[in-house]
Amino acid sequence: MARNERVAEDEENVCIRCGVLPFASTPKREEQKQNCTKLNDILGLKELFSLEVWRASLAELLGTAVLVFAIDTIVISSYQTETKTPHLIISFLVAITVTILLLATLPVSGGHINPIVSLVAALTGIISISRAFVYILAQCIGGTLGAMALKAVVKSKIEQTFSLGGCTLTVVVPGHHGPRVIGLNTSQALWLEIICSFVFLFASIRMAFDERQAKALGRVVVCSIIGIVVGLLVFVSTTVTATKGYAGAGMNPARCLGPALIRGGHLWGGHWIFWVGPAIACVAFALYTKVIPHEQLTEG
Repeated sequence: MARNERVAEDEENVCIRCGVLPFASTPKREEQKQNCTKLNDILGLKELFSLEVWRASLAELLGTAVLVFAIDTIVISSYQTETKTPHLIISFLVAITVTILLLATLPVSGGHINPIVSLVAALTGIISISRAFVYILAQCIGGTLGAMALKAVVKSKIEQTFSLGGCTLTVVVPGHHGPRVIGLNTSQALWLEIICSFVFLFASIRMAFDERQAKALGRVVVCSIIGIVVGLLVFVSTTVTATKGYAGAGMNPARCLGPALIRGGHLWGGHWIFWVGPAIACVAFALYTKVIPHEQLTEG
């Protein structure tokens, strides 16, 4: 009996030395192989070297550049002309601008033109982490180029007065006893950024990511809804505080980054809020999509 056991052990050792594992370990190897495949799909490292991805990122770069140039121009012109309802005009024109740019970039790259859209797409498994990284890099470069283009065409006085249309929490204004700072405090701005970014993802981007709804509504309707939601949130965030110096919820870190890099100065004050707030909203939205029963998302 002992001899038979030793023979069995010897055979198993020979199999291991020869690179052939026992039958009992085969399912384990298959499981490890599947895990590696899933990890590769999530990371998508091969897309870092994909010409198709980098070509698509050019649409993100150009789209974000035009977005920053257009929106910042809208902000400056609305305040410069001293209209009675600048927030309403800005919101309406922002909605139109976003809709047009989404329709222009959607067939090429998916129409993100916003780092939080790319991040949440990666967190929910719609695109790989590598593709999201390439898109966000392109969006940040595009935002910077858009701000550079705006700086090149406006007068230095306008640039200084309106902070190049960038994302601000506070501004310095003359007072009776010297310059004073007016605006929104950090905690309020952070909460507004988180809430507005989450509502943006919940009310519009979820619809764009749902193939059933996107197909039923059509490309133009979906892009229009996203534009309207962005416009409404811009209006709400600027009117609910009624605070001079606060430019409203950014909901797009690349748009805030461009003017901050080009104009600098007080635009860096609290700039982290326009990154941390949307990032928290993306994580919260990704968790929300995991909690929803899959049947509720697919049943018509």
